[in-house]
Amino acid sequence: MNELSLLRQDAFAPAHTADIADALVEASGLRVDVDRRRGRGAGLNPSGRFEEERREAFDDGWQSLEELEPFKTEVQIEKPRTVITRNDSPDIPFDRSINPYRGCEHGCIYCFARPTHSYMGLSAGLDFEAKLFAKPDAPRLLERELSKRDYKVRTIAIGTNTDPYQPIEKEWRVMRQILEVLAKANHPVMIVTKSALVTRDIDILSEMAAKGLAKVGLSVTTLDRKLARTMEPRAATPTKRLEAIRQLTEAGIPTSMLVSPLIPALNDHELERILEAGQAAGASAASYILLRLPLEVSPLFRDWLLRHYPDRYRHVMSLIRSMRGGKDYDAEFGKRMKGAGPYAWQISRRFEIATKRLGLARRGMALREDLFIPPVSGGVQLSLL
Repeated sequence: MNELSLLRQDAFAPAHTADIADALVEASGLRVDVDRRRGRGAGLNPSGRFEEERREAFDDGWQSLEELEPFKTEVQIEKPRTVITRNDSPDIPFDRSINPYRGCEHGCIYCFARPTHSYMGLSAGLDFEAKLFAKPDAPRLLERELSKRDYKVRTIAIGTNTDPYQPIEKEWRVMRQILEVLAKANHPVMIVTKSALVTRDIDILSEMAAKGLAKVGLSVTTLDRKLARTMEPRAATPTKRLEAIRQLTEAGIPTSMLVSPLIPALNDHELERILEAGQAAGASAASYILLRLPLEVSPLFRDWLLRHYPDRYRHVMSLIRSMRGGKDYDAEFGKRMKGAGPYAWQISRRFEIATKRLGLARRGMALREDLFIPPVSGGVQLSLL
């Protein structure tokens, strides 16, 4: 019996849905033992979609699986040729970004960046959370790119793919060094994170903000600590994120909040409460994004949902598909962030009414681009004129 036929059965009773979960595990053979993945978000570690071979853990009767070690965070050095990534997406308010790290230890089960690990020959599941890549050369490369004669200034977004303030930043400090380069060059930057570690860099960010060069967005997905722990196991607690908003705001740094992602029948009922908490902490703007399940993210999320909220599985997935044209995900520009249909419209109206009532802007302030001073030590040959 395949997964589709299993899910078509009547699964409204929690016990029956749990049976479906067990059957799915038996069919896939991919779920990793809980002791090996403790503290992680994903329960699976399937082979990357570009791999020619598919590997599965198999108990041969000699208890060989018991000898496998738990997933531990490993960091490798990545040496890219350039550090600024450009995009021309019409529904993203920036055209360039920087990712100090590849993979993210926060382990958010819904992370749309998970499929990028397939390009490294790794899994979008547990590998994405445990096998990370740091770019210690990023500050030097950034300085070089900014010093090029044909460089045109636009706000650089950081944290739009993987979190620049994930736990390994405490040791590697790549993000801190990137900020130092941008501050020296008077280059505008917008940061998105769900980590309270961003407050460590208030000294740099406050000076940049005083010149209109920096703003920060904190992602607050839920106020339910239990839900946050299972959904975002190694990210800061909701309370710490709200405290970070308060500290950043008091330091004069324009701070917004992202209610992202909104998951129907799981955290969307918290929308107004999250916005109220963010506004009370000092946030001046807000935005939201509907849950996105591209490529490998869909089976990872569905497995997580069956493990933690089996009684809600059918309802959650039904609502998601009602906003995605009957699919788990629709990547069409203009729809991928907000969805379509009656339920998506209802969320949009609720957000509009709440932000208007709370006086929250729906778009953050524009940053200055006229103060830029090109670095002179970037390794680019200077003009003799």
